[in-house]
Order: sequence, then structure tokens, then C-alpha cells
Amino acid sequence: MKALERKGVVCDIALDESAPGILFEKNGYSWYKISVPSAGGHSATKLSAIKGAFKLITATFKARSAIKKSGADFVVGVLGGGAIVGSLGAKFARKPGFSLISTPLDSMVCPKFNQSYVLPELDKFRWENLPENMDKAFYPLDENVGDGDESIALSKLKEYPNFDENKKTIVFSSGSSIFKGMLDAINLVSNHTDEYNLVLVGLPLHEEYMEEIDDEKIIYAGFIDWINHLFKFADLTVLTDDGVSLEEALTCEKPIIALTKVKWGRYQNMAGVFKGAILESEVSDVCQSIDEAFENYDSLRENALVYGRQCAQAADYLAEDMLKRLE
Repeated sequence: MKALERKGVVCDIALDESAPGILFEKNGYSWYKISVPSAGGHSATKLSAIKGAFKLITATFKARSAIKKSGADFVVGVLGGGAIVGSLGAKFARKPGFSLISTPLDSMVCPKFNQSYVLPELDKFRWENLPENMDKAFYPLDENVGDGDESIALSKLKEYPNFDENKKTIVFSSGSSIFKGMLDAINLVSNHTDEYNLVLVGLPLHEEYMEEIDDEKIIYAGFIDWINHLFKFADLTVLTDDGVSLEEALTCEKPIIALTKVKWGRYQNMAGVFKGAILESEVSDVCQSIDEAFENYDSLRENALVYGRQCAQAADYLAEDMLKRLE
């Protein structure tokens, strides 16, 4: 949206009626309330897909109504059910549509109706030749995401008694929620060595996870709004094997270890997308992977710089491509 707005496009928003819309509200936006059925994303089953399909009929006509009411010239549907509802709503409203797709279902449906952009989680992103109506794109990121300030992170970390300025810093994050695999990984490292500052970010997925965080060995930062500063300051990040956080960290020009099968057992092969910038690791191998990352640090960082620039430009690329296609 921000990239389109920079090019003079006025953007309206439609969200599922149950969505709190906190981020949009904080930025002064209002939105249309529609229905976005979920089939389970990457974890979709035949049953969940069938249930989602029945809800899709009503959802499509709610989307069509919102599109007509807004007077939109074109529609951008984003991820999973949002992509499908946007695609079908645009078709029935007789408006051009675009879809950002990342799940098996949206990749089957949306390209039948409009131009679709394949995001890195889909295996199709690794194909050399894509079917008609499909192109590759990295996630659109905030234009300032790579503008982290190391001094801000340093001042924040100094508030923790176990932070040592003379040690290298490694950030562990599985997103806004701490999954068990990420907790297991940081504990493996903290029990193996005291060579690094180990910073854990996020809120535990379950309350009992808090009991497994050793405050003497681990800097538990919780849910923070200075993650870009922390990514910029850290020497290395250990993240889960999925898209947005990996790209945000790459824009901060640092190597990454991607832990596989931490979130619901999924395997996304992000190391196959960001070749030479990301090391893939099982949770049980995290200590060896950290050693390997620092042994090959210069090469990993050089590749992270290349991909970081591409990720930082992704939003503008998408906006430009959509507007060219509309012409």
C-alpha cells in the first residue's frame, strides 16, 4: 500500500470482519469489513479446503460489494484466503486484480483469474519458468526496515545485567510468538557456551515456556518495537524457516541461520531461495551451525548484502509492475 501511495494511488482496505486492524488504525486508516475464509494455509487439508469453499460464496459477494462501493480501479488480494477472495471479488466486480500468493490453494486458484506474484514459501518460487499469469516477488517490506540504528539497540541491551559489550550477539526469534523449537535452540546454545550474548525475542506461545528461560544465560527481550535496530546490531540471527522476518533481517545486512520445522513442522527451504546468505539447520544442530556461520562469516554477509537490497526494493518493484500491467 505504501509503495502504491508513493506513486499517487489512493488505497482502500478490506479486512475480515473479525480482524482487529490495530496496525491500520495506528496509521490512520479505516477499512471495509468483509469475510476472508481460512482453509489452513500451508497446513490445509481436503476437509478444511471444502469447508472454506462453502464460505467462499458469501465472502466473494461481500468483497464484490466492497470493491464496487469503494470505486476501486483495481484490486490487490494478499495471501491465502485474502488472495482468493480478492481475486474472485475483482472478477465479479469486473475490475483488474493482482494476487500475492504463498499457499497451495491460492496458487491454484488466483492465476486462473489474474496476474499473481509467487512469494518465497511456495516451491514454485524456485522454478526457472513459471506458468502464464505468474511471476516471482519477495515480500513487500516497509521502506525504512533496513534503517536500524545499532546505538539504539546497544543502549537497550545495556539495561540487561547479563549483557557484555565484548561478546558477539546472536538474536533468536520465531516471530511475535516463541515456539518450542526456538526455545530449545537457544537453551542448547546457552548450555554449550557462554561466548555470546543470546537475545530471545517474542512472547511465549504457552505460558509454561517462561519457566524454561534462564535469565542468567539468556537476555529475554520479550515483544519489542526495536527489532530492526536489534537486527542491525546483532552479529548473527537465528530465525524460523519462513519469509518476512528473514527478509527484514537480510535488509540489515547480517547472515542468518534458518531453523527448520519449528513452526508446525513446516519446511520452506529458504536457504534454497537466499543462496549463500542463509544456513539451514535442524534445532539439534544449532551449535554446529553457529560455528559454521562464523567460520564463513564474510561470504555469508556479502551475499546477505545482495539479497538485502533486493528485498528492500520489493515493494516498489511490485507497485511499478502492477501499474505497468494496468497500462
